[in-house]
Amino acid sequence: MNRRMLLTAALIGGLAVVFGAFGAHRLKELISENDLEIWSKGVQYQFYHVFALLFLASFSGVPGKSMKLAYGFFTFGILLFSGSLYLLATRSITNLSFIGFIGPVTPVGGLLLLLGWSTLFFAALRIK
Repeated sequence: MNRRMLLTAALIGGLAVVFGAFGAHRLKELISENDLEIWSKGVQYQFYHVFALLFLASFSGVPGKSMKLAYGFFTFGILLFSGSLYLLATRSITNLSFIGFIGPVTPVGGLLLLLGWSTLFFAALRIK
């Protein structure tokens, strides 16, 4: 079991619960239905990839270098993908001037998530 990956998964998973509850109970009063869907999509993908991190933390069959790469891709992918969705969803209430530039960050985060899955796929091909 990889302690660092498990700690990361636990932290990001706990934050996903907090963000999901915040969206369901507080944000729904403050942002549009469309923005709430964007927020929910961020929470959804954050949770999906927490499970990927938990898998990596508990699986010893993936070669070390591939595991570290997948861990990095998943972690930074979550931060960029879900984080940018959270910022975009709350732009009407945060009034942050740089939010308009966040849009292109979301696909970069998605690409990192895809690279995490691809790394895991190719590592699995090398397992005998």
